[in-house]
Amino acid sequence: MEEKPFQAAHISRIEGRRFDERARARVPVREYFDIGAFGVNAYTVAEAGDELVEAHDEPSGGADGHEELYFVSAGHAVFTVKGEEVDAPAGTFVLVRDPGATRSAVTAAPDTTVLIVGAPRGRVYRVAPWEY
Repeated sequence: MEEKPFQAAHISRIEGRRFDERARARVPVREYFDIGAFGVNAYTVAEAGDELVEAHDEPSGGADGHEELYFVSAGHAVFTVKGEEVDAPAGTFVLVRDPGATRSAVTAAPDTTVLIVGAPRGRVYRVAPWEY
């Protein structure tokens, strides 16, 4: 039997995992689809005002210097990138090209979900140690 050239899944079908003691959950998109070319996950938070994306940069903590593209698929988030706030209602893309720029996000509305895609520019993607 020939394998289909695509896969599809609604986000609600991918079992989320509590990432920490807060109400934030990680939806392991990369693992679900067994993607090896780039990193991709979603984070979802039920309450407004909660942390959605922890403050981090990409050269530190075992990260691999990724450029990251964030897409707010539901709700509303406020990103802080290198000290500058970015208002991001549903449908907004935020690209952080500089791996050294510290970035974070909090929810501005309940039931907010952000999809994050990342990989190092010009190098082969490697799965981050924290995913294991």
